[in-house]
Amino acid sequence: MEVINALGRRKRAIARIFVSEGTGKITINKRDLAQYFPSTILQYVVKQPLNKLGVAEKYDIKVNIYGGGFTGQSQALRLAIARALVKINPEDKAALRAEGFMTRDPRSVERKKPGQPKARRRFQFSKR
Repeated sequence: MEVINALGRRKRAIARIFVSEGTGKITINKRDLAQYFPSTILQYVVKQPLNKLGVAEKYDIKVNIYGGGFTGQSQALRLAIARALVKINPEDKAALRAEGFMTRDPRSVERKKPGQPKARRRFQFSKR
């Protein structure tokens, strides 16, 4: 099997991944998954598509990820992994879509408006 690449985005985070056959090792920015995401919840989020299809120990994944915070990065990586698994085996798409792993979350930060302290926050109204 040749190397399959895919891209995942969430908020400002962008994850580029390269999937090859191996033993289930996930390397993020030249660091191990457990070292990059110390939280077990974020590790679980990253591995969700692999565990759903039962192929967690079948592929090695190398990741370049930048931008955003750790939650956005983990969800961007989940999307990238799901897209790569569909490239490998298109029949898995229905199962991954049912879990919501194939959908790019379009929500991002609303821009700050002029004359206001934040995007929606207004300065306090004073009647007198």
